[in-house]
Amino acid sequence: MSKPLGVLFVCLHGAAKSVVATEYFRRLAGEAGADVTVASAGVEPDAEIPAEVRNRLAAEGFDVGERRPAELTAAALRDADVVVSFGCQLDDAVTDSPVIVWEDVPAVSDGYDRARDAIVARVQLLVSQLKQ
Repeated sequence: MSKPLGVLFVCLHGAAKSVVATEYFRRLAGEAGADVTVASAGVEPDAEIPAEVRNRLAAEGFDVGERRPAELTAAALRDADVVVSFGCQLDDAVTDSPVIVWEDVPAVSDGYDRARDAIVARVQLLVSQLKQ
């Protein structure tokens, strides 16, 4: 049996963009029948996921209530087959995996819906590319 494809989403604080991407990627990849593992991390992680992000994700069917932002580690990078960075500089991070950079996603703090829609559109494309 082959190992699931590991995808790691990285944003600065590990508390908004990468969390939204992780939840939607997990859902959409599952619906597509893709065998994946997915995680999120922050270069400078916050202590918690903001209430607005938790509440909005809960309204969309995701439970992140107990999750805490994780710090980006060498192990997380090593375990990932694909790394998606929301504009974070990963130059010092050691990874042999492809790094996809999504620099133009609006900040969640500037409008959840706009940021979520941009993230979901990119996640949908990524899921379709991984299925090929």
